[in-house]
Amino acid sequence: MKSDLDRLMQDAALDALLVAGGTIHNPAMYYFTGGIHLLRGFLIKKRGEAPVLFHPSMEREEAARSGLAVRDLNDFSWNGVLHRAGGKRLAQLLASLDVRGRVAVLGRIEIGPLLACLPALQEHRPEIELAPEFDGQSVLARARATKSEDEVERIRQTGRATVEVVGNVADFLTSHRAHGEVLVNQRGEVLTIGEVKRRINLWLAMKGLDNPEGCIFSVGRDAAIPHSTGIDSAPVETGKTIIFDIFPCEARGGYFYDFTRTWVLGQASDEILAIHQDVLEAVQLARRSIRPGVICGEVQVAVCQAFEARGHATLRTDAKTTSGYVHTLGHGVGLDVQEPPYTRPEDKATAFASGMVFTIEPGLYYPERGLGVRLEDTVWLRPDGTLETLADYPTDLVLRLPGA
Repeated sequence: MKSDLDRLMQDAALDALLVAGGTIHNPAMYYFTGGIHLLRGFLIKKRGEAPVLFHPSMEREEAARSGLAVRDLNDFSWNGVLHRAGGKRLAQLLASLDVRGRVAVLGRIEIGPLLACLPALQEHRPEIELAPEFDGQSVLARARATKSEDEVERIRQTGRATVEVVGNVADFLTSHRAHGEVLVNQRGEVLTIGEVKRRINLWLAMKGLDNPEGCIFSVGRDAAIPHSTGIDSAPVETGKTIIFDIFPCEARGGYFYDFTRTWVLGQASDEILAIHQDVLEAVQLARRSIRPGVICGEVQVAVCQAFEARGHATLRTDAKTTSGYVHTLGHGVGLDVQEPPYTRPEDKATAFASGMVFTIEPGLYYPERGLGVRLEDTVWLRPDGTLETLADYPTDLVLRLPGA
């Protein structure tokens, strides 16, 4: 949480953070500014002090809405271009707050101009040492790994809107009828995956959500490739597994929600029913296993063992397998759709902690059989150590069609 940031900076021997870029789909800047609309800017957070936001003059009122201390970039003759002169101006920003020592640079910004700027920054401010921060291990990533109740509520609201859209999709699919092995509308026109995705984007927009990463709506063999998004021109087929993985966020790049269901339209084979049951039991096992202090990777191992006992290959039995259980159990969710904590078994140090928000998403994939099954919910490890699913939705496999 933000309240941990100064301690984490102290542990990492960091004297300041420099965050660059606008606020839109820029998690580091969004985290401090709370979702205001800045096209560009800088934020400086010294250890033990409140952050200061440097903003373009035309966005001064928007910057003030952040509640932070603010400074106008025009006071530094800022021309908005990151080049050698930009490095000099950036040095002036840091000097205005007497920043010295080890400074980490964060934020999403075009890397080429920034690389031209940083050497000039150190030339004009030699008392600053630029400190490397690695993805998923930065002090900001570690602070963001646990959420305040206000953050959790925003994720919960995103989740509730998300599952309403999922319900819309289920209703839309079942408003069609089967013709042979595909869905058709009342005019006999074949329903395509692309049309379903266009509806998803419309319904998300109507809920005030962004969909920057797209979604997965894959059928049959494509459902057996975990990150296959589905082919827009392909028909929606009956009797095959459909993996529907949806992960929108608040408008302008706020908090995400991540959710997956597997459906079969019409009737599911015994093989699909059995695999779906195995995945559902893996979800239940994971939920029973997770509590504060448990090493994240240990739960991944337990799920692998459960799948192996049912005859499925896993990454434990074959690190290169493309059939069976081919990924880890889950990941954190927040201002990034994937962020710490992760459930990598090789990470022996990261434990679940109260305040974490993360996914539980085991799956089984069989490309050679043309099927894949994944179930995913986003959960919060509450202060009392219990798990809360932030947006409930049934795990039913079969969607019944008219006349079925």
